[in-house]
Amino acid sequence: MFAMSAEAIGMHMPAVITLDDLAAMNAADVNGHRYETSPEGVLSVMPPPDSEHAKIATRLMLWLAAAGWSADQILQAAGIRIPGAGLVGGRIPDLSVWRSPAPDGVWLDVADLVLVVEIVSPGSEAMDVMTKRREYAAAGIAHYWVVNRDAALTASLNRLGPDGAYEEYAKMPLAWLLQTSPADHLD
Repeated sequence: MFAMSAEAIGMHMPAVITLDDLAAMNAADVNGHRYETSPEGVLSVMPPPDSEHAKIATRLMLWLAAAGWSADQILQAAGIRIPGAGLVGGRIPDLSVWRSPAPDGVWLDVADLVLVVEIVSPGSEAMDVMTKRREYAAAGIAHYWVVNRDAALTASLNRLGPDGAYEEYAKMPLAWLLQTSPADHLD
């Protein structure tokens, strides 16, 4: 196995990583890592999702589809543009739900985005619970749900409040959430 130091890798990185750079990095990674940047230009390398992660995402997708959301409105691991001060970040939420069929492209504008879901993986807690919560709220995404990988697979449901920050309005085991209608939670 070949390994490079952070210094050696850094020598080959551009000073500012663009969304085109991210797309190329994601396409070239044979190990399934996800490359994302914050609106401030901070690069994050996320490990590939495991099978439990995929099962949780599939359960949510089937639940949304059974409630009438089309396959063109529910996307798994689609890149979204996160605007910032002078830069644009790129995040890849585990699920995104769109008001109308999602546009084509690698990095989608968030204008018609209704919901993003992050499924917490080992090592991604701070990113999913704090950093992405702040970024998605600043981008104006109406709903942000986080599914924790505890015994109950606790889902924390958040919506934008009047101050532009997310307010948690429900917290329940995923099994309970899946017994409700998405219409109960999305406006």
